[in-house]
Amino acid sequence: MDTIETQGMAIPRLGLGTFRMPGLSAQPAVESALSLGYRHIDTAAMYENEAAVGLAIAGSGIHRRELFVTTKVWHDQLAPDALHRAFATSLEKLKMDYVDLFLVHWPSADMDIAATLTALERLREHGYARAIGVCNFNMPMIRRAVEEIQAPIAVHQIEYHPYLSQAPMLRYLRAKNIALTAYAPLAQGRAASDPILQSIGRKHNVSGSQVAIAWLLGQEGVIAIPKAARAETQKANLEAASIRLNEEDRALIVSLPKDQRFVNPPFACDWNASD
Repeated sequence: MDTIETQGMAIPRLGLGTFRMPGLSAQPAVESALSLGYRHIDTAAMYENEAAVGLAIAGSGIHRRELFVTTKVWHDQLAPDALHRAFATSLEKLKMDYVDLFLVHWPSADMDIAATLTALERLREHGYARAIGVCNFNMPMIRRAVEEIQAPIAVHQIEYHPYLSQAPMLRYLRAKNIALTAYAPLAQGRAASDPILQSIGRKHNVSGSQVAIAWLLGQEGVIAIPKAARAETQKANLEAASIRLNEEDRALIVSLPKDQRFVNPPFACDWNASD
């Protein structure tokens, strides 16, 4: 598995997303993924499946050091004391001594960014999280976190797929040696039936979904975490990592609309905010 180096860590470029796998339903999916060779598992307190993820990992027989585990704190727990309590709860559910990456899941309108990131950094300093990062920050927020607060951000996890451009954010993150983790990399299933992605897939004898993943993994500094409950889909996503798209393929993907955002809850920040 290819990896990305950030903040002194190697992160597998393809991970298993577990959103909408609540409760114990996540356990067989994670067990299957680990048996196929996945070593990067992404969960969150809000997914309500950290315990199932922990059970799957504990029963896998894989040494903890070989795995990369991410979890996240929800946007109503960002005050320092609340964040530390939430983190302790996540660790307990996962039955782990540490996580590899701990993220702010969503910013909140009333958060004290400096206080929140300082609380995250304390966890990192004490070895409870090997690295820290954020999700769903707009450009002013990420700039403030990196340049003003100087938080050691390893990863920014955001929605990214063939229908949503993240070019300005990706340029910025690359310049700061911060990895971009693409969630919803298949545009919540839309990539599978896209005629252009399917036509590219026929050239390579693969699916439209595999083309979308290959497009993301072919970009410098990008990690993808597609959700996949079935072993066949997990295997197909792994195989996508070895697909090599050519210039013609990439030009066709560039021609797709790039303003389609499918994850936009009422509490999301202003995506169009500028410095």
